[in-house]
Amino acid sequence: MPSLILDGQIFEDQWVYLEKAEAADQQQVPEGKVVVPLATWLAQKDSLSSRADIGVWLDSDEEPEALADHISELALIAVNFPKFADGRGYSIARLIRERHSYQGELRAMGDVLLDQLFYMKRCGFNSFALRPDRSAEKALAGLTTFTEVYQAGTDQPLPLFRRRA
Repeated sequence: MPSLILDGQIFEDQWVYLEKAEAADQQQVPEGKVVVPLATWLAQKDSLSSRADIGVWLDSDEEPEALADHISELALIAVNFPKFADGRGYSIARLIRERHSYQGELRAMGDVLLDQLFYMKRCGFNSFALRPDRSAEKALAGLTTFTEVYQAGTDQPLPLFRRRA
């Protein structure tokens, strides 16, 4: 099973990720911990919203507002980084945490690089689905690259100059 970092610890990822389907309203969602694409969630939310083992993943071009009515009920929200140069997932994470006050597991998935984990954490991610070719131990070390930050973030709401005063 692929490695997962959740709240600073390494685990095996127990979630199954469904691929996007052409007919999202007819996509079969198996039992167990399943992360469905946003289109599947929207097409089947009446039946899926009653399940505690459902997560939703968003692509970088999808808006988290689509989840607003049910966001607190979701066990997991994942944001897909299709390639390392696509930074829209950082903004999505901030919106999910700050505008929608989501307190659950927020996962970065896709092309998640080790040197980006610290910044992803600052934006609100607390979980990282690593590619099979990535070292979980090195990734975990990347979360503590810096001991102090200047700017405010979801993990530290006050900038350094406010904390020193």
